[in-house]
Amino acid sequence: MLTASNLKEFSFKELKMATGNFSPDAWLAERDLYKVYKGWMDEKTLAPSKSGEGMVVAVKDFNIKKEKHFELWQSDVNFLGRNYHPNLIGLLGYCWEDEKLLLVFEYMRKGGLNAHLFKRSCAIEPLSWAIQLKIAIGAARGLTFLHNLEKKVIYRDFNTYSILLDENYNAKLSNFSLARLGPSGEEVPVSTVIAGTFGYIAPECFTTGNLYLKSDLYSFGVVLLELLMGLRVNDLEHPCREQNLVDWLKPILSQKTKLKTIMDARMEGQYQSEAALQAAQLSLRCLELDPRSRPSI
Repeated sequence: MLTASNLKEFSFKELKMATGNFSPDAWLAERDLYKVYKGWMDEKTLAPSKSGEGMVVAVKDFNIKKEKHFELWQSDVNFLGRNYHPNLIGLLGYCWEDEKLLLVFEYMRKGGLNAHLFKRSCAIEPLSWAIQLKIAIGAARGLTFLHNLEKKVIYRDFNTYSILLDENYNAKLSNFSLARLGPSGEEVPVSTVIAGTFGYIAPECFTTGNLYLKSDLYSFGVVLLELLMGLRVNDLEHPCREQNLVDWLKPILSQKTKLKTIMDARMEGQYQSEAALQAAQLSLRCLELDPRSRPSI
């Protein structure tokens, strides 16, 4: 465990109070390994408060029935307890009581990028071209910070679920449970087991078991494609469901005349064709099969 940090150690009782006993009304999100609830705390003391009073926080409750849940919880505590950057999610504190493992984060009012791109709901406004660029740049700055630490970090789970948005659509990377210390140089591999989210994992992780800093760049290229198209890379109902989405798109991305046919129609009229082509060509560079051919972050 982290020995020195500004993180607050919460009791389970405090987090029950902050979330209204983990009320269904406080539920924010759920994945296989955890659930996230909205909580309320005093802004200065971080003491639990009544719903609607004080500062909103996000409480992440790990599923103790899942293998390696402690290691994943510990990774977030140790990494985010030591490192701060405007484009990384802010960790306020943790709870480790008996078998209960929870984390308390700053609240991201606009939620996850995934919902904005793929959930067709009148309650969720489509993202404009300008905001999508802002999100891509913010997420890239988060990766830049990780790749340039004294002990370089490979994020390994860059995807639309892991990019959270504050009230001004500033992007922040979350979930550091899969992060690995990287090599001394950009092109030196680290051996690893395959891990990450299907569709975003770089091909070298499958073919050789090697992981590079530039493996994160492949994932960045996939997310950039999803931003341009408004299509999910691992959606079984996409037009080329019998072919890998990235392989299907590669011949189109370099052709200015065909590019408009795959661009998200909700952004029509908001961008110049030359700007869209530059973004598409950047995604192509990130999606090179040889990691050495990809750009640095």
